[in-house]
Amino acid sequence: MEKLKLGVVGTGHLGKLHIKMLKHSNNVEFIGIYDADPEHAKLAAAEYGVDVFENIEDLISKVDAVSVATTTIAHHELCKICLSAGVHVFVEKPITTTIDEAEELIKIAANKKLNLQVGHIERFNPALLSLEKYIIEPMFIQTDRLAQFNPRGTDVAVVLDLMIHDIDIILSLIKSPVKRIDANGVAVVSDSLDIANARLQFENGAVANVTASRISQKKMRKMRIFQRDTYLSLDFTTGVSEVYRLTAIDEPVASSISFGEIGIGEKKKRVVYEQPEVREVNALQYELQLFVDSILKGVKPIVSGEDGLRALRVAQIIIQKIEEPKAKGI
Repeated sequence: MEKLKLGVVGTGHLGKLHIKMLKHSNNVEFIGIYDADPEHAKLAAAEYGVDVFENIEDLISKVDAVSVATTTIAHHELCKICLSAGVHVFVEKPITTTIDEAEELIKIAANKKLNLQVGHIERFNPALLSLEKYIIEPMFIQTDRLAQFNPRGTDVAVVLDLMIHDIDIILSLIKSPVKRIDANGVAVVSDSLDIANARLQFENGAVANVTASRISQKKMRKMRIFQRDTYLSLDFTTGVSEVYRLTAIDEPVASSISFGEIGIGEKKKRVVYEQPEVREVNALQYELQLFVDSILKGVKPIVSGEDGLRALRVAQIIIQKIEEPKAKGI
């Protein structure tokens, strides 16, 4: 199979991880890097043994695709330059800071017939991947994403920095439009929201309660899914999922632990516990490889620009719901 000529834009913490992964990705010819800060670029080049381009135009003239791993506020401008030049783009989440910016990028990509993939990395977390054999039809979802304070990422509200991971997953699991959003939150140590909670209600009756904080003493990245006859618990930190479900009394449960039975007569069911096998996968390497494969195979990215826009729309509504009462002096 042909190799994809690829470069990385942005050489901060995340950009360096992209360089490391893409240098060893299948069917990739790594061309080089660009950063608006030449000193950052030189340090990354020395560390990973890659070429540096002094401006983004020189880089994109040599590649088929780029990975954009800059600060969020730079996403729109850089992605627009790359897409307009006919280069496929992988961009870290969130896709942009505004809806209009995201819509413009999606339109350019569609007109140019280019792949635009958004880096919602938790879609590829082993905890979620391990549930592929299960039918997931949530009635209620509870998420808690808590992180210790890190100045990196505080250029945007915690909703765009952390909560958007869970928003994206929830929207991918609940196949129904959002009907109502309620939210609250506060800024504590930065100039933007540091803690936020939102309640999403969907037209099919499903509800999601989402909490994110970047000033927690302990880290936590958990999701709990409740649906008919099933409870699923996902730990995105460990990559482990647990499943509790009701089964027919005569259903084989060789790989499960039985907790007994509930109900009476013909309605009696068995309560079983299962821990799906953990998939040994590096989420970042996996999503970047899928981006490469989607271009070479001519298929749509698994997390498209439209997916990134959907998550951003919900995130922006959450931020508006939190800020509106403050603006009105309530």
